[in-house]
Amino acid sequence: MSRIFITGSTDGLGRAAASVLIGEGHDVVLHARTLERAAALSGLALDAAAVVIGDLSSAAETRELADQVNNIGRMDAVIHNAGVFLEPSRSATADGHATTLAVNTLAPYMLTALIDRPDRLIYLSSGLHHAGAGSLRDIDWTGRQWNALQAYSESKLQVTALALTVARAWPEVLSNAVDPGRVPTKMGGPAAPDDLELGYLTQTWLAVSNDAAATVSGGYWYHRQRWEPAAEARDLAFQDQLTERLAARGTCQSR
Repeated sequence: MSRIFITGSTDGLGRAAASVLIGEGHDVVLHARTLERAAALSGLALDAAAVVIGDLSSAAETRELADQVNNIGRMDAVIHNAGVFLEPSRSATADGHATTLAVNTLAPYMLTALIDRPDRLIYLSSGLHHAGAGSLRDIDWTGRQWNALQAYSESKLQVTALALTVARAWPEVLSNAVDPGRVPTKMGGPAAPDDLELGYLTQTWLAVSNDAAATVSGGYWYHRQRWEPAAEARDLAFQDQLTERLAARGTCQSR
């Protein structure tokens, strides 16, 4: 039995992954953005180990969320599933960041640093990360005209690079990125062509399986197959520059 924390588990891939893991007998800590969103968990929450609350667009709430998780106890795995897709505008957060950067990149970075180090980390990427090549000088979109799709693609390149950075920095932790494909969730839309089940089962497999194929680190996965991520995500200089920029914005200390 493993203890697993899943961000963004009120619906979509996160909820599906949580349901599977709970069904297998694992202790799953669910996450909702607000108390109102937590109500949507309904019966799933009754079988979960706990439900934690925090808005990932807020640095203060993200820090508080990490405290809530640590107070429950050390996690065996953390699945960084939460994300936003096509934000219609830069829509700055209370901390002044673009919401896409705050939720998709900065929050996983902060939670990675602040949550007691687990054995396994899984970060939700996207095939669109291949289109995410962009200047880290304007990571927060303060100088460029807003482009929602490009911002999303860049955030997924960044979180893929983060997964590979953690794999390099923490060799004792299995850190991987997962592309679930374009699946029929609220984000993907009902006409999305990819297999929803394989989208979330890849996450759960990497979180708990003892199969030799699943107990590796530094991978980019699509439907339980290891694929090549964008070259920029693998570039050590890009990884280091990304970490520097996120550290300047997150101002958190690693555990």
